[in-house]
Amino acid sequence: MISARGGSPIASSEARTGAGGPPGASSPRRPGAGDAGAAHPEDASTGAVGRLILASASPRRLALLAQIGVVPAEVRPAEIDETVRPGELPRRYAERMAAEKAERIAGPAAGERALVLAADTVVSAGRRILGKPADRAEAERFLQLLSGRRHRVTTAVVLRGCGAHGARTVETRVKLKRLAAQEIAAYLDSGEWRGKAGGYAIQGIAAAFIPEIIGSYTNVVGLPLTETMNLLAGAGYPITLEGVPA
Repeated sequence: MISARGGSPIASSEARTGAGGPPGASSPRRPGAGDAGAAHPEDASTGAVGRLILASASPRRLALLAQIGVVPAEVRPAEIDETVRPGELPRRYAERMAAEKAERIAGPAAGERALVLAADTVVSAGRRILGKPADRAEAERFLQLLSGRRHRVTTAVVLRGCGAHGARTVETRVKLKRLAAQEIAAYLDSGEWRGKAGGYAIQGIAAAFIPEIIGSYTNVVGLPLTETMNLLAGAGYPITLEGVPA
């Protein structure tokens, strides 16, 4: 685990420099940010870190980071085997997936003096893990299962590189109202369920189905911001909060 440094984790805007990346690499930018990007401190002897790599293809995680002024220098989705092991519990599965994603990218990036941020979000009903629905029929089964009951959303976050070895796991309890058959059908027609763990998106239409959550909202979206910010700040990565307003 990384221990947070003393004082505020928020860096001044003067600590930022232009966002750089290798030629031809994707460099996500915050809307309206002009040429400003992620900070890239250069003096490794002072414990400063280099470029940030996000080991995820999730646009939601990218958008959440942008809210606190963090723009990764590069996005490198990690290709790993996501098969659930026999008897593996949801929390342990999320932690293993996040760790494997981070290690997969941190290895090649080790010589780049880069921080690698990885995360994995799991929706579960009891011990059952509800992944991304393969098709409409599976999404319907997920919604029927979650209808009128509480379930858990677990996100594991891992930070590797530049001497950092940090991890946090956050759980949120979410309650779905009892869904009528026509509500499920209309939601399936919207297509919002595609690519979403558990078959729904709390930040979208499905917000109308959720009367209560206990815990972090950003965790359910896909990245618990408080814990992620603390991990990055503890590793010496500057956080400016010069993000995109909600």
